Amino acid sequence: MKKLKRSARLVEMTQYLMSKPHTLIPLTTFAERYGAAKSSISEDLGIIKEVCESEGTGELLTLAGAAGGVKFIPKCSKERALELIEGLCNELQQPDRMLPGGYYYLTDILGQPGLMNEIGRMFASVFANHEIDCVMTVETKGIPIAYATAAHLNLPVVLVRRDHVVTEGSAVSINYVSGSQKSIHTMTLARRALKERSRVLVVDDFMRAGGTINGMIDLLKEFNATVAGVGVLVESKDVTSDERLLHDYVSLMRVGTIDTRTRQMSVKPGNLFDKNMEFGTEEA
Repeated sequence: MKKLKRSARLVEMTQYLMSKPHTLIPLTTFAERYGAAKSSISEDLGIIKEVCESEGTGELLTLAGAAGGVKFIPKCSKERALELIEGLCNELQQPDRMLPGGYYYLTDILGQPGLMNEIGRMFASVFANHEIDCVMTVETKGIPIAYATAAHLNLPVVLVRRDHVVTEGSAVSINYVSGSQKSIHTMTLARRALKERSRVLVVDDFMRAGGTINGMIDLLKEFNATVAGVGVLVESKDVTSDERLLHDYVSLMRVGTIDTRTRQMSVKPGNLFDKNMEFGTEEA
């Protein structure tokens, strides 16, 4: 039991809630933790709720009754998300990011923890109302995005590998066709990594035609698992509708046609910011 002044209690309660997103916490937990009456705890939660929602950092949902409690849902307002993504678009349009073969350098972006935290919050906002058991990606560049998203959803990460690792025991392997290169590749997932009939959120850093993500979706079928959603940081628009293997997904940025001669490319906000896309909500 901690005896704290109200100001200190508010700070610690906020930190406690944010460290356990999407988790229903009974009011008795706080009452016992701070030796305070439930009425005082309720007043404190009202203050935290008002600040979080006014600042756009999340929602505080309450459930009445004996089995009730409070749940913090991380959020990112569409306005804040668009501001951040537009800044990233400007950064990615720099000519020195272009690599041979029409690719471009993303590793430094993926290596910024603060930025990845915001990216994860965006995806968590979008998929907040989806029933999800875990977040999946394929090694290696999708890993920072997957962990950031999973942290805000309070879910485990499942990592698909290009090659089987003996220390992970028996695994399921499939071959898939790259949508852009039309070449055959292999991906593998340890049998112990994913429970059957799980609902999975698939995320990745870049999608051209969708071959790799389509491969992960096929791999999930081997586990009788369901795709709860697909999120990509950057999608390429330099493919035709017939070449696109995946159509139901959320993207944060879109790369248009790349001119390798002039080293110019257009990067714009993705379909998340289309008028028909809305950030998710969750009911307590």
